[in-house]
Amino acid sequence: MSRAKIVGVGAYVPKRVMTNADLEAMVETSDQWIVERTGIRERHVADDAEVTSDLAAKAATQALDRAGISPEAVDVIVCATTSADMLFPSTAIFTQLKIGAKNAFAFDLWATCAGSLYSLSVGSQYIETGRARTVLCIGAEILSRYVDYTDRTTCILLADAAGAAVLRPSEDDSGIIDVQLGSNGEYADLLYALGGGTKQFPTHESLDQRMHYIRMKGSEVFKVAVRTMEQASTAILAKHGVSRDQLRLFIPHQANLRIIEATAKRLGMPMEQVLVNIDRFGNTGAASLYVAMEEAYSLGRLRKGDLILMAAFGGGLTWGAGLMRW
Repeated sequence: MSRAKIVGVGAYVPKRVMTNADLEAMVETSDQWIVERTGIRERHVADDAEVTSDLAAKAATQALDRAGISPEAVDVIVCATTSADMLFPSTAIFTQLKIGAKNAFAFDLWATCAGSLYSLSVGSQYIETGRARTVLCIGAEILSRYVDYTDRTTCILLADAAGAAVLRPSEDDSGIIDVQLGSNGEYADLLYALGGGTKQFPTHESLDQRMHYIRMKGSEVFKVAVRTMEQASTAILAKHGVSRDQLRLFIPHQANLRIIEATAKRLGMPMEQVLVNIDRFGNTGAASLYVAMEEAYSLGRLRKGDLILMAAFGGGLTWGAGLMRW
C-alpha cells in the first residue's frame, strides 16, 4: 500500500483586505481588543461577484501547476467547505468545470473548520487503496457571507480564502502517515448557523432574526478546541512512536492565536516551530490549514524528510490531527 504524498500546494485569498480599523467603523470594537483576544490584524474578504468555487479553482490551479500535473489527470476532487456556491450542485462540481478536470469525479465534504484534515483523510484513502492516482483536495470558504457584522464575537474572526493540495502515491517513506479524526454532536450548540437547512428553512422571519449567521460561544469553544487538538495530536504521535523533538513544524488551524498558543504549550512545542498566519488572514475555515501549508512551502519551511504535525477543529464539533513526512 502506497502512502499518499502531497506533490503540490496552492492558495488564493481575495484582493480586498478588511483591517481592524475597518471593523471599528462597523461594530463596537477596537484594534487593541481584537489583537489581544484573537491575534488578528486583518483578513481578506471576497468581492460580491466572487463565489467559493472561484477561490477554489485558483488555489487548485496553483497546486496543479506546482505539481506539474494537468487538470485532465485528476481522478478525484474532494472539496471541503461550509459556504458552498449553492445548495446543489456541489462546489467541487463547479471547481471541476472551472479548472477543466473533465476526467475526475467530484464531491463536497462538510466538516467545518476541520474540513481540511477530513478532506486529506478521505483523499489519502483513494491513493492508499489504489482506486485513484491523482487526488485534488481543496478547502474553500467565503465565510464573510455568513458573518453578522453587528456581532463582534464572530465578525472579527471569519474570513475568505481557498487552499489546495495534490496527492499522488509516494515512492519512498514520505507522505501522509496518518490522520486521526473525531467529532461530538453534544457540542453542536457551541458553534453553528441555524438558518438555511431543513431545521430552519429560509423565511422572511428567519432572515429578520438573522438566523443564517454564524453563532459561537467563544469561551466554551476555546476549552474544547485546545483539549481536543492536544489529545488528537498526542494520540497520533504516540501511535507512531514520534516524539515532539522529532517534529520540524506544527501547522494548526488558524482560529485564534490564543488557541494556537495554548495547544502548542500543551504539546511542549516552542512557537518558533508553529506556523502562524492568523494575523494576516483570520479564520478561513476549511481553507485555513491548506493556506498555512502553502505559506510554509513558500517560506521554505517544508523540507524533504521533515516530520509535520497538523491539527484542526471546527463546528460540530469536529477535530483531528495529521502526521506527515514531507
